[in-house]
Amino acid sequence: MGKFRCRCGMGLSNHRIPNDVELIVYTSVEWEVINEIDSLDYMPEPKYEVWHCKQCDRVHVFKGSKHIKTYRVELIDEDNERENHVLDP
Repeated sequence: MGKFRCRCGMGLSNHRIPNDVELIVYTSVEWEVINEIDSLDYMPEPKYEVWHCKQCDRVHVFKGSKHIKTYRVELIDEDNERENHVLDP
């Protein structure tokens, strides 16, 4: 991908390897395919690139070179979270 400017103004880059910007994220379907591979000499690339801005905590999702989504942090009230959780305890 290269370089990207977050909405907060922070410049993001994945040129250095390793880096704290690019997250390696696989869908569960992609992960199942990886688990069926006999040898991990070839590790397929994830379908999406996911970048994290350390300044504002936004997460940016790219498909190829196209920026398709941005997720912004929403703080959770712990009392409210206990009442409205959707995951099994």
